[in-house]
Amino acid sequence: MKTPVWIFSLLLTLSTAGYAQTTSNNDYIVALVNSEPITHAELENQIRQLVDSRGPQSAPLPAAAELRAAVLERMIVERAQLQMARETGVRVDTAQVDQAEANIAAQNQLDLVQLRANLEKRGTTQAAFRQQLRDQLLINRLQERELEARIKISDAEVEAALAARKEAAKDPHNQEINLGHLFLALAENPSAAAVAQAQQQAQKILDRLKSGDSFESLVQEFSAAERSNAGQLGLRRADRYPPLFVNASQNLAVGAVSQWVRSDAGLHLLKVLERRVNGLPDTQVQHHARHILLRPDASLTQEQAIKQLAAVRERILTGATSFEAQARAISQDGSAPQGGDLGWAAPGLFVSEFEQVLMRLREKEIAEPLVSRFGVHLIELLERRNVELTPAQLRERERNLLRAKRAEEVFEPWVRDVRGRAFVEIRDPG
Repeated sequence: MKTPVWIFSLLLTLSTAGYAQTTSNNDYIVALVNSEPITHAELENQIRQLVDSRGPQSAPLPAAAELRAAVLERMIVERAQLQMARETGVRVDTAQVDQAEANIAAQNQLDLVQLRANLEKRGTTQAAFRQQLRDQLLINRLQERELEARIKISDAEVEAALAARKEAAKDPHNQEINLGHLFLALAENPSAAAVAQAQQQAQKILDRLKSGDSFESLVQEFSAAERSNAGQLGLRRADRYPPLFVNASQNLAVGAVSQWVRSDAGLHLLKVLERRVNGLPDTQVQHHARHILLRPDASLTQEQAIKQLAAVRERILTGATSFEAQARAISQDGSAPQGGDLGWAAPGLFVSEFEQVLMRLREKEIAEPLVSRFGVHLIELLERRNVELTPAQLRERERNLLRAKRAEEVFEPWVRDVRGRAFVEIRDPG
């Protein structure tokens, strides 16, 4: 379950501003939450953290007194949740904190050594940073447990939502399509011979499609229309396409190719590349990748593994060796005998930092070495494709959407309840 963003901006803030610690001989308590103090220094740090993390497009901040009161209230709510998490047995182990720290580094395109160096420059110890991460994870776990128990989505609700989405798809205003277009031009009032010649060429193209030629390559070879980007017309609302195109493609699965259709201008062959209803795709992006994995240990540090894979990457790029050969020779993953080939993978199969790199890569591109919880990876994206979601995947997506909506409805009352059950004494209202 996604943590509501207004409660905790810690991860975002840490990645952009750094958590600064200040101490003062004149520090004092500004509030108590079940006898646990919040100090003036802590409050000022949180305010500074919020101000420093703001971007140029951020909304104006409220007046100083209002901002101070709002930040203090947020800290009280956070403290009450942390106390509840500890009292009810929520635990976060060291490995989870390690992964959160690695994720922050990856989001900022840093390794752990660079991240820690940046934090030190901002006056933050590694211990303080990791404690902040641990607190964030504790609250996330608490919210997941408490809110999940309050959310029940029945199969009947899921089926009703799916039926409503299918009904909405009938309205062109609710449906977006991206079509590939192969066009054979005909002159105005063409002769029978010209039409026959175009039809023969059209049949030749269909035969080559059946033989395994890609639609995209045939666009490059034959299309009289725009050939850049493999003839893609772009994701747009269905009512912005010619009705002829919509009618020819509306019953096709994603990835399927229509029959030839004729307009006054010529013959058109269409491929459904993507379809969305109310902004939601009925496809998923899958990646075909390969990788080389080195696992740091007593004989190989993480930094050494990164340098080794960076050198391997340079040798591959210069043609001195191949990715497959290096994967078979040095990779410590089970995919090594296959040259590091991981096959086609749906979203969620790999850890988030691995998938984030895949999403950024172009086909045939090799990324810089990546650190994950499993070790150090060298990743190459071979291919990317859109695949239509199965009925089971569509149902699961609809269930998750309903769950997220219900979570928003129950979250605010739950937070108010946690806050209301805590004994809070504000000593310095500002």
